[in-house]
Amino acid sequence: MPSITVNVDDDLKERMNNHPEINWSEVTRQAIEEKIEALEVMDDLTESDVQELADKINESGRKRVDEEST
Repeated sequence: MPSITVNVDDDLKERMNNHPEINWSEVTRQAIEEKIEALEVMDDLTESDVQELADKINESGRKRVDEEST
């Protein structure tokens, strides 16, 4: 399995050291995997999907403004 190196500042490393029971390599691997999966979902969105989401957001925003105005 390939390896990568992750740099953290001294404060974060000290805080990590306060939790030796945690497998920080596994935490990092999981975080990277989650980010990749989210990016792949975004890659699969079509322009139609994006427009549909934008329309829903705009509709929700209009409703909220209308509710706050009354």
